[in-house]
Amino acid sequence: MYAIVRAGATQQKVAVGDVIEIDKVATPVGETLTLPVLLAVDGETVTSAGLDKAAVTVEVVGAAKGPKIVIQKYKNKTGYKKRQGHRQKYTQVKVTDISI
Repeated sequence: MYAIVRAGATQQKVAVGDVIEIDKVATPVGETLTLPVLLAVDGETVTSAGLDKAAVTVEVVGAAKGPKIVIQKYKNKTGYKKRQGHRQKYTQVKVTDISI
């Protein structure tokens, strides 16, 4: 059984026992969160309607950082150049239960 959940601005496919990265949340390590379910698949049964009470329970494992992204701007013949970096912060969570 697996489910498609909404975690922040993204959607991810999860099953029980998976460790995924979601956008940073302020929940301490060891606490649980519930993520809303958009689609649930159990064998041949696909459920996409009536999932108002369905939820995926996850446990916060720790913090993580994404890859470094370098943003560079350059204009020819003017001497203008600008360099900026960004590194996204994530929270690692482990899926403990999928309830429909």
